[in-house]
Amino acid sequence: MSPRRANNESSIYRGDDGWWHGRVTMGVLPDGSPDRRHRMARTEAAVRRKVRDLEKLRDEGRATKAGRKPTVGQWMETYLTDIASLKLKPRSLDDYWSKTRNDIIPGVGKHRIDKLAPEHLEQMYRAMLDAGRAPSHVVKVHRILSRALKIAHRRRMIGENVATLVDPPSIDETETNPFSQEEAKAFLEAAAKRPTFMRWIVGVGMGFRQGETLGLRWPYVDLEAELFHPRWQLQRLTWRHGCSDPHACGARRHRFEPCPPHCAQHKNYKRGCPKPCTTTCVKHASICPERKGGGLVFTRPKTKKSTNPVPIPPAFIPYLIAHKAQQDELREVAGELWQEHQAVFARADGRPIDPREDWAEFKELLAEAGIDDRRLYDGSRHTAGTILNELGVDMPTIMEILRHTQISQTRRYVKGRSHLSKDAMRRMGDAFLPAPQPAPGPSTETGTETEDRRAARSRRRRRIR
Repeated sequence: MSPRRANNESSIYRGDDGWWHGRVTMGVLPDGSPDRRHRMARTEAAVRRKVRDLEKLRDEGRATKAGRKPTVGQWMETYLTDIASLKLKPRSLDDYWSKTRNDIIPGVGKHRIDKLAPEHLEQMYRAMLDAGRAPSHVVKVHRILSRALKIAHRRRMIGENVATLVDPPSIDETETNPFSQEEAKAFLEAAAKRPTFMRWIVGVGMGFRQGETLGLRWPYVDLEAELFHPRWQLQRLTWRHGCSDPHACGARRHRFEPCPPHCAQHKNYKRGCPKPCTTTCVKHASICPERKGGGLVFTRPKTKKSTNPVPIPPAFIPYLIAHKAQQDELREVAGELWQEHQAVFARADGRPIDPREDWAEFKELLAEAGIDDRRLYDGSRHTAGTILNELGVDMPTIMEILRHTQISQTRRYVKGRSHLSKDAMRRMGDAFLPAPQPAPGPSTETGTETEDRRAARSRRRRRIR
């Protein structure tokens, strides 16, 4: 008679099927029954190795929980709905959902999270690059998936976060193209002809982000203390369906064929023609009668540092006072049509300026000022940082004005100028070496020096003879 096994002791035996089997007690299931897990192999030695590995995970508290694991697609929906939504800002959450629906679920969504392998992710990233996705886009997808798998690993749903075993594509740092001081003046001269002049003064002269500039509100502008308090930003959020059947609700907007070449309908779209809908498309929530959570919204900035007050240049104060008086006149003219949002930069009826219209106006002003095309971020935030540096402002001060959390971030915003570099190296050379003296030419030689040279040549000839 074999001795009785102790509690939690594993059992190993050879079955009638010819395979060796091992059973390991891992703990207790939610219903109170024992959590016994099974391993099998062709040889006894192999099954013993598997049993020891499972026992080690149990003893170290790293064993995954019992039960069938969800697919990557199912887990991503759970993660975004119940976990990420509690922490992320609305705009970031929209971006997570977009990349999950368009990239992660079509790429690896059907794999179970405990069966997901590094090569699955590498194949997905390669396919995205082959389809024309930018490396920066692929890296964002990698980070989103890695964060979701990190939570699954922390909750012992998987034994390892396989995203940490994969290297995403490398990203070439985007070359910034800020305005020079002459270009900035030309740009603002073109903007002076428009009612949005002060919006561009603040954006270019103070380095505010687009959302921060359009989200400025009068209660947070202290003209006496000459301070801006950027407590809000204006963002366009994606609408969400409030109905029970999103696919049927957006039926009249579904478009399953790609746009023809040289599409005229979307020629002014910042991102070009939209992608065709999938057969299970649940987008187009903007036409849902019960839509929610979208449109232009005032939201809080992403970091606490972003809300720090920013000094207003004294030269801007008279222009701001005149801008406020002009807006008060528009409010009286609009009467009941005025929609009060307390926005510093608003339309004729008080509504905030749409970021899309703002971007389009920036492109128009570039053309009017004769400046080559560039990003809005380059023409405002990068320009402010670079010109402050040219004016001799030190990096810690620029960091405070731009409200960065790390000075390394500020250095990426400041671009050197070639003419300043040449001037700096000229001054460096002057500090170490005296200026070279011009060599005397033949016409500067004195008669005595010429006779001495002739005498020396004669002596050399006599020695040779």
